[in-house]
Amino acid sequence: MMALRDWFGGRRRSAVPDDLWVRTLGALPSLDMLAVDEKKRLKTLVEQFLAEKEFSAVGGLELSDEICVAIAAQGCLPVLELGLAGYRDWVGIVVYPDEFVVPRRVEDEDGVVHEYDDVLSGEAWEGGPLIVSWHDAQMAGAGYNVVIHEFAHKLDMLNGEADGMPALHSGLTAAAWNEVFLPAYDDFCRRVDSGEETIIDPYASDDPAEFFAVLSENFFELPDVVDREYPALYALLRTYYRQDPLSRLTKASTAPSTAAG
Repeated sequence: MMALRDWFGGRRRSAVPDDLWVRTLGALPSLDMLAVDEKKRLKTLVEQFLAEKEFSAVGGLELSDEICVAIAAQGCLPVLELGLAGYRDWVGIVVYPDEFVVPRRVEDEDGVVHEYDDVLSGEAWEGGPLIVSWHDAQMAGAGYNVVIHEFAHKLDMLNGEADGMPALHSGLTAAAWNEVFLPAYDDFCRRVDSGEETIIDPYASDDPAEFFAVLSENFFELPDVVDREYPALYALLRTYYRQDPLSRLTKASTAPSTAAG
C-alpha cells in the first residue's frame, strides 16, 4: 500500500485519500451509520493504525490500499473511544485471499494425539499477528464481521490468554463484568445445546472467548438483536466500548446516509 505511505522526519505517515475513505464507509453499514464527527475521528485513528502496523498478503493476494483501509477501518471501530493502546502488543496483519488451513495437533485425556486441518476465516495470535481472509472481510454485515471478531480477540488478549474478559478500563470491574457476562454466556450455551436456531452465531457457545468475540461482532453489526436478547449484556458492552451502536442504528433508519468524513 505504498500510495498511502511516505516518510516525514524519519517517521512513517499514512494519509487515506478522501475518495477511498468515502467508498470504504459506504461499503460497510456499521461504519456508514457513524455520525460525521465519529467518521472524522475514525479516519484519524485509521491513519495512525496504518502507520503503526505492517500488512502482508499471502496465497497470491495482491495487497492494495482498499484492502488495508477496509480492514483497518473495521478493526479500529471497536477502539474508537478506547484508543489504539488496546492494540499495542502486536504489529503484523496477514491477509489471505480466502479461507485458510491451519494444521492442528491435539492430545486428548488418554494421551492419544489427533491431527487435523482447521479451515479458518480469521485467527488472532497472542503476542503475534492477526490473520484474516479478505473474502470474508468483504462479507461484513448482518451480524457477521470477521475483522471485528479477530480484533476483539486482540482486546481480550491484552490482559493475558483470551478468556472472554478484556482488559477493563476504570468504568468497569471484573465483578461487574462477570455478573452480566457469565450468565449470558451460560444461557446462550443452553439455547444452543437445546437445538434452538439462534440469530447469533452458535459458534459463540464454544467458549467465553468466542462468546465475547461473536457478541462484539453483533454489538456493532446487529445491536438491536443483542439488546433484545441480552439487554444487560448490551449495556455492559456499551459501557466497555463506550459506544452505542443501537442509537446510531435508530438515527440511521430515520435519516439519509452521510458518508463524508
